[in-house]
Amino acid sequence: MRSWVEVSLSAIRANYRAVHRAIGGAAEIMPVVKADAYRHGAIEVSRALEAEGAPWLAVSNIEEGIALRRADIRARILVMADFLPRERDVWSEYALTPVVHSLADVPLASVPYHLKIDTGMGRLGTRAAPWEVVRAVAAGPARMEGLMTHFASPANYSSPQTAEQIVKFEAALQALCAAGLRPRYVHSSATIPVAYGRRDAWGNLVRPGHAVYGYVSPARGPAPTPALPVGPALTWKAAVLAVKDLEAGALIGYGGMHRAEHPMRIAVLAAGYADGIPHRLSNKGSVIAKGKLAPIVGAVSMDLTTIDVTSCPELQAGDAVMLLGSQGGVAIDAQQIARQAGTISYSVLCGISARVKRVYVD
Repeated sequence: MRSWVEVSLSAIRANYRAVHRAIGGAAEIMPVVKADAYRHGAIEVSRALEAEGAPWLAVSNIEEGIALRRADIRARILVMADFLPRERDVWSEYALTPVVHSLADVPLASVPYHLKIDTGMGRLGTRAAPWEVVRAVAAGPARMEGLMTHFASPANYSSPQTAEQIVKFEAALQALCAAGLRPRYVHSSATIPVAYGRRDAWGNLVRPGHAVYGYVSPARGPAPTPALPVGPALTWKAAVLAVKDLEAGALIGYGGMHRAEHPMRIAVLAAGYADGIPHRLSNKGSVIAKGKLAPIVGAVSMDLTTIDVTSCPELQAGDAVMLLGSQGGVAIDAQQIARQAGTISYSVLCGISARVKRVYVD
């Protein structure tokens, strides 16, 4: 294999149990497995989570939900993003639960649904007044099973936005309850409110995504200490295609981005930006070779990346280096890569290409 990820299913299960302990029975847990489980592999991850007792799973679109059903996943599945009227016959066929984002779509729901309120994210969800929500839900042919929203800035404890969103969400919920339309499920929280113990945002269902894969984003402002001990479940490796010695002054990579200041030994890796290594790591990222940090030198190419292995003379062609993971007391995780590349850890994980083979370990 030229480049592959190793996904620890035992780590996935341990992270789910950590969320379960943090919630303490106050809510049910709906792990998010959209985007191929953040590139960890939705089917295998879903099987592991279902074995741990996860009653719900969340996906983005109907195709993702169908793929899980065809793999014999039996947990409830919430389709969070896409609600297309032409697909309404599929909802019951595959026992999928849609999220409805517009009051105009409520009459088109043919199965029990969750209604999303846009409380300040400015994306999907209705911005209608509470009384309009009540009127539409009461007149709809299908039962509103859940009410949900999504927070825009849950990790920013210097901003009042989350508190303001909670107030708007509660107004819609109270109006529905007063009209005798109490939803069975109420949910608004992904990983951050769970990790930082913001219980007033939990409702009775939480939607952890990042935490399931071993990450909790750092908070800003006067935040409490996070109480969710999770660890990365994915290790990413690439094969060494060649090792060679270069003289001082040699140029490396497209545009001669790196000039060797002294004689150096380089290794060429079988992975590049087409595999998911951010191009912005050119000349500034690192990988782990034989338990040591090895700097990326020159531009990250489409299929290849060059590293400086002068301090690692034992490395040979055919060996593997680690792009994400830990070895010999040295670690690189998605958050570190994100800081160097000027992006977010979600993007690093989801950016790992489908051509990178997935290998599952327990």
